[in-house]
Amino acid sequence: MTTAKVTDNPADELVAVLNKNRTAHKESSLYDNPGLACIALQYIKAYEGDCSAVGGTDAKKPPDSSFADTFAPNCGVLASSLSQITGRFLGCHSSYVDASKAFSDILMENSKSLDILYSKNHTEVGAAVTGTDGGAPYFWCVLFSNGKHNASFLFEDGVAKISRPGCFSGANDECSGANDLHQPHRLWPYAITALIAVAYGFGL
Repeated sequence: MTTAKVTDNPADELVAVLNKNRTAHKESSLYDNPGLACIALQYIKAYEGDCSAVGGTDAKKPPDSSFADTFAPNCGVLASSLSQITGRFLGCHSSYVDASKAFSDILMENSKSLDILYSKNHTEVGAAVTGTDGGAPYFWCVLFSNGKHNASFLFEDGVAKISRPGCFSGANDECSGANDLHQPHRLWPYAITALIAVAYGFGL
């Protein structure tokens, strides 16, 4: 079944760019799982707007237990349907850029990023984009999984718990935050590194 995709959701646009790059590299297109994407947004929110925690010497990542204990409940995802996370991209920038530039200039930072992008272990993808308190810094997150279509990251009531601010892919949601993301905002009140990104492989 083909579902019409909304056009005003930067997270959907990010998945489209990612899948276009995979297919150009002769790899399969990945299923855009809204449950996984909602969890990607919760993953971003765990950083509480701290851009410095994304990369460098202060880099952190949420504990694995957060997926079942916090992220899944916040999205209305059944914890029993969680599947293995096989990779992730996380980027932070002091100003908003569109999906294509976020992909090429922020998330694709090195050869490790390309290895994760083209991995044959992935079957599903979910992306999320959000600003912080209505402005900078801006975060982009992509999570990959090896789950089975229609069997992983399932919503308890069939639909996601929409969490604002922020947008996530696959939900056929015109994301009320999308317009806000495209507007110029005040910069964070202290200096931020222009762009920070990390790529992690899980079980690769």
